[in-house]
Amino acid sequence: MSDLARFSINQMTVKQLSLPELTAACRDLGVGNVGLWREPVQAYGVEAAAKLVRDAGLTVTTLCRGGFLTATDPDARARALADNRRAVDEAATLGTDTLVLVSGGLPPGDKDLRAARERIADALAELGPYAEEHGVRLAIEPLHPMYASDRCVVSTLTQALDLAERFPAHQVGVTVDTYHIWWDDRAPEQIARAGAGGRIHTFQLADWTTPLPEGVLNGRGQIGDGAIDMREWQGYVEAAGYTGAIEVELFNEGLWARDGREVLAETAQRFAAHVAPTGTGK
Repeated sequence: MSDLARFSINQMTVKQLSLPELTAACRDLGVGNVGLWREPVQAYGVEAAAKLVRDAGLTVTTLCRGGFLTATDPDARARALADNRRAVDEAATLGTDTLVLVSGGLPPGDKDLRAARERIADALAELGPYAEEHGVRLAIEPLHPMYASDRCVVSTLTQALDLAERFPAHQVGVTVDTYHIWWDDRAPEQIARAGAGGRIHTFQLADWTTPLPEGVLNGRGQIGDGAIDMREWQGYVEAAGYTGAIEVELFNEGLWARDGREVLAETAQRFAAHVAPTGTGK
């Protein structure tokens, strides 16, 4: 299954599987990469999770997620910074060099997006050096603008790079996620910009299907079911020099209601069908 050499299954795609079930399914299906999430890892035990994936021969491509760095209250800010330092520690323990950051939305009553982004920059100034000390890179993930108020004030790759470029690339870069940027006609040139600076720290796939569900959070479609040309976006990131793993990260109630091993096998098949083999792009 050489066409799966770069495929990474994000744990959220099959969150119905326990960590031991996930590692066993990956081993059985020939999947060698996995992106992990903090909550199930913490529930299992970080050290135990690290041993489990290591013994299964899996490479941890990313840890999700850090971030939520927009608080104005000093105590809340201190708690967020402490939590992000723990996230860096967890990433290092798990053996991944990439911590994905979801920056956070507007605090209650706040309407100033620019000020919120500046608070993110202030936090990165503290967290970047800490991450570097632990061999971890921070990957700012822009989220679709529909999440700007409550989840992420960073909505475009342009905004993410404007933040990241204040810091060394080995400390802070970006996450390129098709679901969040496919609509943005400036995204291809920003991918090139990110690649030129060595700042594409991870590449994630999810399709865009409509209608979106109520609440919109869990609307990410299975690869091939929606409007996004995955090979086109793969071509952009590879032209920008990215050669790393490609994660499939799906938040989807319908997928979660199914047998997790079946969903993992289907996702691997969709990846093989809709993503070009290593290094070919589009």
